[in-house]
Amino acid sequence: MSRYSRIPRPTETAALARATRNPAEPAPVPVLFACLLASYAAGDRHGMRLFAHAIARRGEAA
Repeated sequence: MSRYSRIPRPTETAALARATRNPAEPAPVPVLFACLLASYAAGDRHGMRLFAHAIARRGEAA
């Protein structure tokens, strides 16, 4: 047995293929709003933008 063991890791292509087969269910809008408020309180502009866009996408799906 060698000192280092090999850990198999999926490639990016395999990970993307797996993600498209079983897309994750998006979070409910109240959860997204809570995260938006938390990122606003923390002053995280990137987080605010991400959650605002997620809320907008979720609104289109309804």
